[in-house]
Amino acid sequence: MSEVMTGSVSAGLPGLESMILCTVCSLLFGLVVAAAYRFRSPYSKSLAATLVLIPAIVQMIIMLVNGNIGAGVAVAGAFSLVRFRSVPGSARDIGFLFFAMAIGFVTGMGYLFYALVFLLLIGGACVLLAYTGFGRSETDDRILRITIPENLDYDELFDDILVKYTRKAELEKVKTSNMGSLYELTYRVQLKTDAIPKSFLDELRCRNGNLNIWISREQHDGEEL
Repeated sequence: MSEVMTGSVSAGLPGLESMILCTVCSLLFGLVVAAAYRFRSPYSKSLAATLVLIPAIVQMIIMLVNGNIGAGVAVAGAFSLVRFRSVPGSARDIGFLFFAMAIGFVTGMGYLFYALVFLLLIGGACVLLAYTGFGRSETDDRILRITIPENLDYDELFDDILVKYTRKAELEKVKTSNMGSLYELTYRVQLKTDAIPKSFLDELRCRNGNLNIWISREQHDGEEL
């Protein structure tokens, strides 16, 4: 057991005791990774469960191919797990997937102590970043999207309404939709109140012919990779 804790698994198939020890440690480390992922941040329940299992899965692959020429193929296959997620993930999700895989690689080589040190350092950094809100936007910008028919001139069309309900409004993007019969206007706005006034949306609906209106907070963490 001491060899597994301080050194790498010897060439060939590892012993059953070593494999069980590494697998148990991988699952425990995966639980810590999942806990860091869930700490004070929005999270996916399915991804949290997956983060618990990934270190053990990767560790088993690495242990079984250790010393074999197919090890490189196995490592590439493990990393390809990121590509086959059914829903595109955020930068944070991808980062934790790589974190869990790295733990699995280290435990798969038998370096359980180093895996623990790596887990504490990187996991602690993740918790600290989440606790301090590092990278969170300090502005209260919202994204407003308004659909209008093609026969309306969008230039200054909503200026009076935006002046009434917002502190700042900037038209960022205009694009066509529905075979060119509709325009979609994208504004970056700062509302005068924290809530979204119903009267604001009602006035916009009257002006755009009751077509789609969409407003939400600017999402930095949800940017897809």
